[in-house]
Amino acid sequence: MSLRLAVLASGRGSNLGALLVACSDGRIDGAVVGVFSDKPACGAVALAQGSGVHAWAMKPNAFETRDAFDAAMFDAIVAIQPDLIVCAGYMRIIGAAAIARFPQRMINIHPSLLPRHPGLHTHQRALDAGDAEHGASVHVVIPELDAGPVLAQVRVPVLAGDTAEALASRVLAREHPLLLASVAALSRGEMTLDAGAPRWHGEHLRAPLLLGADDRLHAA
Repeated sequence: MSLRLAVLASGRGSNLGALLVACSDGRIDGAVVGVFSDKPACGAVALAQGSGVHAWAMKPNAFETRDAFDAAMFDAIVAIQPDLIVCAGYMRIIGAAAIARFPQRMINIHPSLLPRHPGLHTHQRALDAGDAEHGASVHVVIPELDAGPVLAQVRVPVLAGDTAEALASRVLAREHPLLLASVAALSRGEMTLDAGAPRWHGEHLRAPLLLGADDRLHAA
């Protein structure tokens, strides 16, 4: 199954860059067909434009309401007919009406071991909580923030003397392979997002898959 991917991003575009390379070299059976952003000057938009990928970017304050911005962006997403939407460093909360246009077809990568530490500042919160492990999660997007079914995770140990910046750097290094492995599994049909019940090789996913040192997903 060759996936048409739409990517939502607000930052440098490091996850987007990893997706573009993985699609190009065949690790992902698919292609990024559009990049969408709330920050026209961000690195992800520049990367898309430099790679010949369709890019849509507008400032939310150009719209009267949050829902109006969402509607305009998702109208543009519908126009490219994606199979899957990947939120890769997209820092804006998406409204329920927009999410409802792509049920079970939108995933997000979040820098924590959900359900721990949804929302922002996850690395500092993990340190403040005294967590022994931190990491990242790929989950299905639903209207509730960072609360959708968790598909896969990668665990990163918290080290003595860690700062939020040092921990964030180590987590980011594992975010890329986690996202690529998850999208690759979806593109090959190994993972499916059946309504409300993700499956792994046809079986209900009862716990998040774990990314191993080999950068492959394994059942927990």
